[in-house]
Amino acid sequence: MGRLADKVALITGAASGIGWACAERFAAEGAIVVGSDLEAKAPASAASAHGVDVRDEGAVQALVASIAREHGRLDIVVNAAGVAGGGPVHLLDAAAWDRVLDINLKGTFLVCKHALAQMLAQEPVAGERGAIINVASIEGLEGTAGGSAYNASKGGVVLLTKNLAIDYGRRGIRTNAICPGFIETPMLAGVLGMLALADVREAIREEHKLRRFGRPEEIAAVAYFLASADASFVSGQAIAVDGGFTAGRDHGVTARMGL
Repeated sequence: MGRLADKVALITGAASGIGWACAERFAAEGAIVVGSDLEAKAPASAASAHGVDVRDEGAVQALVASIAREHGRLDIVVNAAGVAGGGPVHLLDAAAWDRVLDINLKGTFLVCKHALAQMLAQEPVAGERGAIINVASIEGLEGTAGGSAYNASKGGVVLLTKNLAIDYGRRGIRTNAICPGFIETPMLAGVLGMLALADVREAIREEHKLRRFGRPEEIAAVAYFLASADASFVSGQAIAVDGGFTAGRDHGVTARMGL
């Protein structure tokens, strides 16, 4: 029996990438996984999949209510729904800015809002009412050329996470953010998959001190830890899972020393 046996977990963005990997890992650990995405698609191991736009508050509220009716409670939320977008600010269309902020930041807020209401209403188990894991980004911790809207949205997710940890910790709800590096997902392929960006892709890969991009299951492993009892004293953290990307700059000095 897995460490998340009988825990009820809502995972947004479950149709692909990090959300899909989290749904698979949580189900393997015994959780009852409810996946949501724009299309009702999730791993076969999920208990159910729902087509929900996280920008639609009524749809989000209805999804959380249906989870409570069917399963009696909501123990874990992973906010993995997100989109890429940005560019130089003076060239950025306001509608493009709004789309990225609405999905990445407002969508996270709306899911947290209704999940928290449910968690507050339910009895704690082993002193805990729930755990929320928000998928932010290393681009929410430091700037990246051309990042603008995406970086702003993920920086907002990081600080929202910290505020939730402050406001709800006394009620037995833990909230943390994962800040992935560049992960091999359909989103990354969509942004850097063009042949003309091959040199940019290689430069970004090299910025990861492990000299590779991450895999979705590596993010899912950290999400699993944060959802588990092993992380019972971890809250309000923005954890970089980035192959050393944010450790600092590497100017090649140690390479000349044989490393």
